[in-house]
Amino acid sequence: MKLRDNHHIVLTTPDIDRCLRFYHDFLSMEAHEKDGQICLYFGSCEITLKKGLTDFTPSTVRMGIINLCLITDDPMEDVLRELEERHAPLVTGIVDRNGARGPMKSIYLIDPDGNFIEIARYADKTLRKKPHFIDEDELASE
Repeated sequence: MKLRDNHHIVLTTPDIDRCLRFYHDFLSMEAHEKDGQICLYFGSCEITLKKGLTDFTPSTVRMGIINLCLITDDPMEDVLRELEERHAPLVTGIVDRNGARGPMKSIYLIDPDGNFIEIARYADKTLRKKPHFIDEDELASE
């Protein structure tokens, strides 16, 4: 089995509004209601917000259990300045990391439910390219 992409992420929170403010206000994600749920969008990714422990599905088992890494093409100094201006709950400034595709610079914050959010930028411009998404026609031809 070879996994190719991430389809979506579900974040479990006791306070949807507080979580929504964090991801919308600090990280500029777009929020929309979809099928009675609040979903956040950036690039081609979706994050669904679920109220914690109101049902017993796998996506609501625990709160604050992830480390989410988001890739940016923006200069990290600009990202840090913007987060500081918004009074985001920063854990670090700009730090050096080795990502899955090579060296990168990262900034860490923590969301209202204890999830670590990493915003990273690869040092090598060629490593910042978007993943290839297969469309329905491509799948049908395989």
